[in-house]
Amino acid sequence: MALAWNMSSIEDDESLATRAAWLHFIGGLTQGEVATRMNIQSVKAHRLIARANRDGLIRVFIDGEVAECVALEDKLRSLYGLALCEVAPTVDLDPLPLRSLGMLGARFLRAALEKRDDPVIGLGHGRTLAACINQLPRTKAGGTRFVSLLGGFTRKFEANPFDVINRVAERTDAETYVMPLPFVLNSAEDRAILMAQKGIEAVFDLAREASLKFVGIGTTDGGDASLTASGMIERCEMTAIKQAGARGEILGHFFDDRGKRVETDLSARTMSLSFEDLARGKLVAVAGGQAKPAAIRAILASGLLHGLLTDERTARSLVDLSPDP
Repeated sequence: MALAWNMSSIEDDESLATRAAWLHFIGGLTQGEVATRMNIQSVKAHRLIARANRDGLIRVFIDGEVAECVALEDKLRSLYGLALCEVAPTVDLDPLPLRSLGMLGARFLRAALEKRDDPVIGLGHGRTLAACINQLPRTKAGGTRFVSLLGGFTRKFEANPFDVINRVAERTDAETYVMPLPFVLNSAEDRAILMAQKGIEAVFDLAREASLKFVGIGTTDGGDASLTASGMIERCEMTAIKQAGARGEILGHFFDDRGKRVETDLSARTMSLSFEDLARGKLVAVAGGQAKPAAIRAILASGLLHGLLTDERTARSLVDLSPDP
């Protein structure tokens, strides 16, 4: 039993129906397990599977690629203790597969809004998250509020990370809250002064309330690091961070190959949630691409992630990079 992958229409649930049918017919999951895996209601899982059958998405032949994606999800969940993992089939050969990652992220956000389990959702920024929002259909927020999880003023307008939170507001009509701050300040003293301001303190307090934090993962490789490409930090600062052993970054926090935090001079000057705040609630990352496996592996090793959304090629690399049992 196999199914045809269709990326074309998130708005009419066709891609959701396809995945639900994959998990049920190929993955062998019950409809209740499908609902849990996809983070949707059981009634919707039943409806999606029925639609896949009605619309002719189910065919009688074996499609190994689809089955392998489900197997990769199970493998990554087991290796890294993830509660949630979704792997998109490879649909393009770009170094950064924004089409696949954007679809996964958009589907995840829409499901979260439909379930309404998270009254406050925190958002990171970056190209991958922007792609997720670009593919998000107009969806009613249902009272859900969105908040930025870190400062993001940059020196390059075209890399402005505020696009993420602004686009969410446009697509959902939700209340949104931004942090009108640089990513890094000149000193720890400057950070303390800004954190004491009532307006800024209120946004950080709301960010701490976020039961779901949806973020990207950054690399410390100079040529591929979005933090340097966007002008948030200097290239020499990133070089020093990498020399200190950092391989991956999430919300301004850096981790080495073993998932240990890497503290640098930058740590006390970054306008983002504390490490302790990151560990609260559900932290879900969407990340992938040729430059990202080592960075994603470092974040996975930290044990912080509740869930990971990635593409098939990256998933294979992560399995290959996994620690020996």
